Amino acid sequence: MPKVLEFKLPDLGEGLTEAEIVRWLVEVGDVVAIDQPVVEVETAKAMVEVPCPYGGVVTARFGEEGTELPVGSPLLTVAVGSAEGDLPEDLSDKGTDGAESSGNVLVGYGTGAPAARRRRVRPEAISAAAAPVAEPAPVPVTAPAPAPAPAPGPVPAPVSDEASGPVAVVSPLVRRLARQHDLDLRQLTGSGFDGLILRADVESAIRAAANGTAAAPSVPVPVSPPASSPTSAPVAGERIPLRGVRGAVADKLARSRREIPDATCWVDADATELMAARAAMNGAGGPTAGPKVSVLALLARICTAALARFPELNSMVDLEAREIVRLPAVHLGFAAQTERGLVVPVVRDAQSRNAESIGAEIGRLTEAARTGTLTPAELTGGTFTLNNYGVFGVDGSTPIINHPEAAMLGVGRIVPKPWVHRDELAVRQVVQLSLTFDHRVCDGGTAGGFLRYVADCVEQPALLLRTL
Repeated sequence: MPKVLEFKLPDLGEGLTEAEIVRWLVEVGDVVAIDQPVVEVETAKAMVEVPCPYGGVVTARFGEEGTELPVGSPLLTVAVGSAEGDLPEDLSDKGTDGAESSGNVLVGYGTGAPAARRRRVRPEAISAAAAPVAEPAPVPVTAPAPAPAPAPGPVPAPVSDEASGPVAVVSPLVRRLARQHDLDLRQLTGSGFDGLILRADVESAIRAAANGTAAAPSVPVPVSPPASSPTSAPVAGERIPLRGVRGAVADKLARSRREIPDATCWVDADATELMAARAAMNGAGGPTAGPKVSVLALLARICTAALARFPELNSMVDLEAREIVRLPAVHLGFAAQTERGLVVPVVRDAQSRNAESIGAEIGRLTEAARTGTLTPAELTGGTFTLNNYGVFGVDGSTPIINHPEAAMLGVGRIVPKPWVHRDELAVRQVVQLSLTFDHRVCDGGTAGGFLRYVADCVEQPALLLRTL
């Protein structure tokens, strides 16, 4: 007899507590192998493919695409072990209990077993596999017989975490509401599609238990909205949930503004020599040369040199300890706009890389950002951020610090402008640089010194030779 195991949304790390189902990779009835990806979810950090640690037949899925689930919520159930030969041999030979699993939660870790081709089993095999956990028939809740003294209402049986079998509930809020009121969901008949238990069903059962009456399945009834006054009317317009990457960005920006006393300074710089140096780098070596060095890579290399001179800006504030923490390594983040919103991939140990190495890593991370394959580790842990908003055709901005970092350098577009060069008016390639910094970690003198050094390196790239 097969054993049905429930696979729950695992802890995806980096303090993530929830994820949104983007796309199911398997259907009910599919045969899955150990560590085969079964669902694609979007966390506050990135898209993640979640592998199932069990091999067997998918008997149920929980949550439609677009549903947001907290960590620990059921994702799907899998029948493992053979059911009179109905499961393939490569999945049924898993030991005497048929419950072998890898214990892994993320793609790329553990057994590395090849994913099985998606296969279907006979419907009767799925029924047999799911038989041990079939839901009991709904039992109506009846009111106590009348008596001279009012009798207490029925007390729902407490929900046992050990109860087997899936319940027709998708929303984790419904499950939590039922747990808070010790309500057994298996005693309810859902009013949703295919018997899905809705929040209204649970609330009706709670009211019935409190009043000592039977809980009837709730049926959606159109209700005319009450007449509302102009002051209480909701704002009309499209409503877009703040969740996933967009919600995480909103939370981080709001926290930055709330906690960090930031200040901004800026300066115009003549980038003509920097552009000439870049052209010389990319022209050297001929067709056998490596990848082209981007302007962003050169600016990133300038930032690492500036942070070596002004380490105050590569730090963070520990509010609980009331301490400034100077960080030994420069993990350089750079803002990247994607179809899913703004993300900030991180180049690790940028202080030990040259411009070519930084450029190659920026290229790799940018491509991963565009395809939505960045991992949570590649989006966290930054110590300083470089924001090139010049790609949007703007000259200046006052960047919001990427909490909990201490500073961000903004770079505007590089455009021809009139400029006094060697005491003569000339047309030069000019860029505006702006530095937003945490005033708790340094004063304006340090921030100004950092920005002035960056501008000097932009105007005279040979200054970088001193730090190479």
